[in-house]
Amino acid sequence: MPKIRRIVLDVLKPHAPTIVDLSRKIATLDGVSGVNCTIEEVDQETESLRVTIEGDAIDFDEVSKAIRATGAVIHSVDSVSCGKKLVEEVMPSPQRP
Repeated sequence: MPKIRRIVLDVLKPHAPTIVDLSRKIATLDGVSGVNCTIEEVDQETESLRVTIEGDAIDFDEVSKAIRATGAVIHSVDSVSCGKKLVEEVMPSPQRP
C-alpha cells in the first residue's frame, strides 16, 4: 500500500496546549519529517488550525491519536499526498479573452 507523504488537516483545539507544543508532539512521530501549524481562527475558547505534515511514511492513526491526546479534534482531512514522490497541485492558468 502506498505510504502517506503529506497530509493537510483542519484541527480544532483549546488554547492550551500551544501550537508549538502540538507541532512538537506530531513531529516526534515515526515517519514524520516536518510539521507546519497555522492558526486560521481564534474564538473565546478554541483555535482553528491548518496542520500540514510531511514525511516518508505518515501513520494517520498515530497522528490522530497524538492530536486527540492534546484535547484537539480533526475537523477534516483537506488534502492527502501518497506515493513515491510528492506531486504539487497545479493551478489552471487564467483564460485570456
